[in-house]
Amino acid sequence: MIGQTEHRYAKEIKYLLYLPEAYTSDPTTKWPLLFFLHGAGERGDDLQLVKIHGPPKLLEAGEKLPFIVVSPQVPTNERWLPDLVVCLLKDIIQKHRVDEDRVYLTGLSMGGYGTWETAMRYPELFAAIAPICGGGDPSTAWKIRHTPTWIFHGAKDPIVSIKNSEIMSDALTQFRNVQFIVYPEAEHDSWTDTYSNKELYRWFLSHQRFKHVETSMPHEPERYIGTYSNDRNSAKVYLKDGKLNISLATNANREQTLKSSHNNAFFFNELTLSEVDFIREKDRGYDALLVYDRQFDLLKKRRKTKPKV
Repeated sequence: MIGQTEHRYAKEIKYLLYLPEAYTSDPTTKWPLLFFLHGAGERGDDLQLVKIHGPPKLLEAGEKLPFIVVSPQVPTNERWLPDLVVCLLKDIIQKHRVDEDRVYLTGLSMGGYGTWETAMRYPELFAAIAPICGGGDPSTAWKIRHTPTWIFHGAKDPIVSIKNSEIMSDALTQFRNVQFIVYPEAEHDSWTDTYSNKELYRWFLSHQRFKHVETSMPHEPERYIGTYSNDRNSAKVYLKDGKLNISLATNANREQTLKSSHNNAFFFNELTLSEVDFIREKDRGYDALLVYDRQFDLLKKRRKTKPKV
């Protein structure tokens, strides 16, 4: 009997790779990685097109950057897919000395869209992002609440409306991790000034990938205990062996231990960005919680009602 055999299909991805001058002379240092996504006009199978704009243009002109720079190219009529971007990223990390705490993502136009989508799909991978004249889904912007973001757009852009960047900036403002630069007279080309500004690269290097850091459990952890719910989700918070635990309906009621972070925020695991923030209303104790897990959800605490006499 002939059985099934395993096979793999690998999609070819062309890319430009730049290694800093000191990369070969110092075989122990790990380097920050800058990942650049080009626009729609640079698609195809000629990598020289990728050098028209952005970091590859600067490097071609002799500029030296303190990053490993990866500039891939998608074929004609294709767009940036987060899984494809991350597949290449992980391959680069495996083959080169990359500091995984300092991986930065940027792109222009179609690449700006790709930057938003990839960062929100894989928020745990990037230390900071800079999307230029792109756009994304504001309903999922909470996934990059810990990712410093610098947005750039031309006020007179006739191809990608500045509103696309405005709504993303508005969605991130509550997390205080976003900057937004508008070029008042610029049309679609808002990238030339952006990538020629050395401050952008200093800004990238000032950030490292966010990681939860466990702190000591707050006093009186029983204050957090209770059942929280809304019309879509519910959570039970309880003490077990002296530790706070949570069981979320949207996570198949799997029991998870809560680790204290800061300001009534807790997390499950240092390697993921899942988080629970308790909300306190004056002297009433903790009245609600925000869940950042599979979705962004506000659950309110059920209050015990006194029986009618």
